[in-house]
Amino acid sequence: MKDQAVVFAAGNYRYVPSGVMQYSGGAAAEPGYTIRRVVFSRPVPLLEGFDRIRQVLESEGRPLTALCGCELRSPGQFTEAGFARFNAEYVGTLQAWGIADDKVNPVPRSNVCPEIDPPAQPSFYAFSYTVPTSRDERAFVVAGSSEVPEGHSNYKDHLIAYQDISPEGMRKKACWVLDEMQRRMAVLGYEWSDCTGTQLYIVHDPHPFLADEFVRRGAMRMGLNWHFVRPPVVDMEFEMDCRRVLIERVLPVDA
Repeated sequence: MKDQAVVFAAGNYRYVPSGVMQYSGGAAAEPGYTIRRVVFSRPVPLLEGFDRIRQVLESEGRPLTALCGCELRSPGQFTEAGFARFNAEYVGTLQAWGIADDKVNPVPRSNVCPEIDPPAQPSFYAFSYTVPTSRDERAFVVAGSSEVPEGHSNYKDHLIAYQDISPEGMRKKACWVLDEMQRRMAVLGYEWSDCTGTQLYIVHDPHPFLADEFVRRGAMRMGLNWHFVRPPVVDMEFEMDCRRVLIERVLPVDA
């Protein structure tokens, strides 16, 4: 099932099942629709962020179910138990909006932790949503993935190159995540050459493997947006996501 996209008709997109309740592996617009991405000018606390997203969707005549991507920033890495508690809070709003239930959540997500100047509480960085279109923009967003397979009872016992932050250890992590990005894109019907944006989330030096693992496979065709952040859970060291979105904008937020 994880290798077959599922249509979420209420949102006008299909998604990659992930095996966890907090997010899907990615989403792609269905025919007749495309995806738009909005970045907040500064991180917005979680509940306020959902309110602002609601306002944007309603102003454009879109249902709440059109939400198809969430990008979050958190104050620091969670323990596995803390991460589970946060996910329950986060998913609660998506359930209230008629998007998720106790087992299935079609919305892809990234949630990372700035190393410098983090927000005081979990916050929204950006979001994506579907809109009608007469053009075939072939839009998609792939969720953030760290160096661990989803669906296990814990992360620690399954992390790739666990606690190995040597250049070779980081390369192993990078290769696994890049392969996972490719798998998720393939389920949606896309590949690296379709991407308009690739984001990298690490605090370690990526240069030893950047040319061989990113450039040669086409993951940097339109450059690379490197965020100096950590993945959401303790002992995770490498995360990335990618997308094809043809129109993006920054939404000003008063300080």
